Amino acid sequence: MHNIIGSISVVIYFVNTVFWFIPIFGLSFLKLIPIKPWQTFVSYILDGCASNWISINNLNQNILSNTQWDVQGIEDLDLKEWYLVIANHRSWVDILVLQRVFNRQIPFLKFFLKQELIWVPFLGLAWWALDFPFMRRYSRKFLEKHPEMRGKDLEATQEACRKFKFKPVSVMNFVEGTRITEQKHKKQQSEFANLLKPKAGGMAFVLEAMQENLNLLLDVTIYYPDGTPSYWDFVCGRVKRIQVRVETLSIVELREQGIIAQDYFNNEQQKQHFQHWLNQRWQQKDQQLNTLKDAL
Repeated sequence: MHNIIGSISVVIYFVNTVFWFIPIFGLSFLKLIPIKPWQTFVSYILDGCASNWISINNLNQNILSNTQWDVQGIEDLDLKEWYLVIANHRSWVDILVLQRVFNRQIPFLKFFLKQELIWVPFLGLAWWALDFPFMRRYSRKFLEKHPEMRGKDLEATQEACRKFKFKPVSVMNFVEGTRITEQKHKKQQSEFANLLKPKAGGMAFVLEAMQENLNLLLDVTIYYPDGTPSYWDFVCGRVKRIQVRVETLSIVELREQGIIAQDYFNNEQQKQHFQHWLNQRWQQKDQQLNTLKDAL
């Protein structure tokens, strides 16, 4: 029956996605009208459509997956706040987990996307309409040939993020950069038993680009007691338990403590300081995962 359940679930996901993509795509054209209050108004409607999409996905999961959810740390979240969300990354299922846990608890989750993706047919316009931040990053080789462009990528991204000054947002970042596997863990020679090494650069870029638009940091730990699942395992109802732990930190306080600074990319000492702090966070996350394992 698991394969039958999985097939039905995938069809429901597909129909639900197409159903909500149509109004999102249509509304994206209305958002092209260059009147800021109008664009903000349409953005709220678009986020509502996206939240409804997740709600129906969650209903699909409740009916067909029969997963037991153990979630702690989301009691004091606020739809009117500005969040940066970081998490460990084990599976493509992580995205569905995060969407489920935070739906209607915080503003709709956005991911930073490469600037080039805005030209993807249909999806690029939809991502733009849903206020997904597009970032422009220049490579080290490019900057060596064009030193006058140093810092221009950050300025362009900051300009793109100014709209979030007036509208709450949640930005998601997987700081490990990729999903953990046994091969990747060995190749990295990671000092963490359950995690890959965290990469501070991407997180620092988000914090600098949105320095005036992020107030709180949500550090999320995702654990699958029965082993890391595939997407197919999840939709087939084979994932019996999922545990999520959320810790809220003040970005304002982190700035006051000097952990987050505005000169990360030009100050080697600040780079090392921030990376050290992030490694400490990952050490705590590693211990938390060990504690969840031992509690079984």
